[in-house]
Amino acid sequence: MAWNGWGDPARATPLPEPVTRLLQDLLGVRPSDAPRVRLDQVKVADPRLPGDALTALAQAVGDPHVRADAETRIRHTRGKSTPDLLRIRAGEVADAPDAVVLPATHDEVLAVLRICAERRIAVVPFGGGTSVVGGLAPEAGGFTGVVALDLRRMDALVDVDPVSRTATLQPGLRAPRAEELLREHGFTLGHYPQSYEWASIGGFAAARSSGQASAGYGRFDEMVLALTVATPEGTLELGRAPRSAAGPDLRQLVLGSEGAFGVITSVTVRIRPAPATAAYEGWRFPSFDAGTAALRKVAQDGPLPTVLRLSDETETMIGLARPDRIGALQESGCLAVAGYEGEEQEVAARRAAVERVLREAGGEPLGAEPGESWAHGRFNAPYLRDSLLEIGAMAETLETAAFWSKIPALYAAVRDALTGTLTDAGTPPVVMCHISHVYPAGASLYFTVVSAQGPDPVAHWLRAKHAANDAIIAAGGTISHHHGVGTDHRDWYAAEIGPLAVDLLRAVKQRVDPAGVLNPGVLLPSSR
Repeated sequence: MAWNGWGDPARATPLPEPVTRLLQDLLGVRPSDAPRVRLDQVKVADPRLPGDALTALAQAVGDPHVRADAETRIRHTRGKSTPDLLRIRAGEVADAPDAVVLPATHDEVLAVLRICAERRIAVVPFGGGTSVVGGLAPEAGGFTGVVALDLRRMDALVDVDPVSRTATLQPGLRAPRAEELLREHGFTLGHYPQSYEWASIGGFAAARSSGQASAGYGRFDEMVLALTVATPEGTLELGRAPRSAAGPDLRQLVLGSEGAFGVITSVTVRIRPAPATAAYEGWRFPSFDAGTAALRKVAQDGPLPTVLRLSDETETMIGLARPDRIGALQESGCLAVAGYEGEEQEVAARRAAVERVLREAGGEPLGAEPGESWAHGRFNAPYLRDSLLEIGAMAETLETAAFWSKIPALYAAVRDALTGTLTDAGTPPVVMCHISHVYPAGASLYFTVVSAQGPDPVAHWLRAKHAANDAIIAAGGTISHHHGVGTDHRDWYAAEIGPLAVDLLRAVKQRVDPAGVLNPGVLLPSSR
């Protein structure tokens, strides 16, 4: 994975010249004057960990699996948000971990956590490194040092139960490999978030990931049936049946906890038979309001496609939903994409039923090409961001969710916050949005923002991001639908759930992590 970008560096192809000129003319985008920093030019401070700590860690996991060289530490610094990338491209790695530790078993994770708790060393669980909300950027002041706990060696498919249709996976297993292993048994997870190529199973659980096919397969937290979790105080074994009335469901306490309560070392998930066929198609609606009403009708009354998305007018015009055609003249109105996976006869019946609903709601069928174009480029957007950063553009995303009745006001409030803040700063943006996930009671809104970077691009974006966060809370949305909390959303998450709930979560953390070493400052505000 690129140390200063997303994924495979070869995939970040330059933007077409017409697109570059358009961004320069409309948004004032200009290349940065700062020289490009090479990996071998980035300077990291000497590790702060005392020698006895490194010795103890090496005894726990084996000497080759404790690494403190500069490149390894740089590659485990923060995540992949735009501010993360802008800072690392400038050579800013003051918060690099002091060491990277690679355990291979649950017991090794337990040993590492105990060593770190005894010595007050902060621990950051590290899967694919794809967090875009500060989930890998702990507040480690006052700690002896920081260890990145890289779980890549824990990458096995442990068990497949074809009778129950469940699979047990280790947390460091990357999504494409998990899918490959399950397909060998005739099954699929059906979980395809935009981070799919690089994200890990443990990361999906820790951040409550939601894949692009959530309408058909569900969110990742809905797939999880059992968890094994290592904490400084011992092991949690959660989940012994698909559903239970035996008290509150503690699986839900770990899902979304982002490493603050423990390190997930095993995940048992529901699996489905691998689909025999897949089909994608496009629909045009005259407006975002009309398309939203159509998606609500499908979500509430069914039947549901496997994939259901709707781009607003701006995103449709620019072509972000069809990455292979960005910059070309696009259709007017709003583009919806519907996708179907399953047995051929069942897919045909469901597709015909959805078509009737969409036609009655004012949709115009566009055939297979727009849907197939989206499916072909569904993981390309982060690479497009790398290309935009190269020419001096600021490109970032944020997402939220709300009940259907609140979606129009939420959509307007976030657009206004982003547009107003960035325009006031002298860099008018393009703000795009799509509905990415639907439920009977509501939907998720996913915004993409492009503007000139300005003289201080990190501060430039953070002002806009904070304004959008304020707007989300004021309009009744949740601060995150699937990116997670991290440090970026932490204070707004506290506002969303209220002080009593924050204190309740602090009490949980105090019991499982009394030294406070697990991802400090992520998820929860500092204690009063």
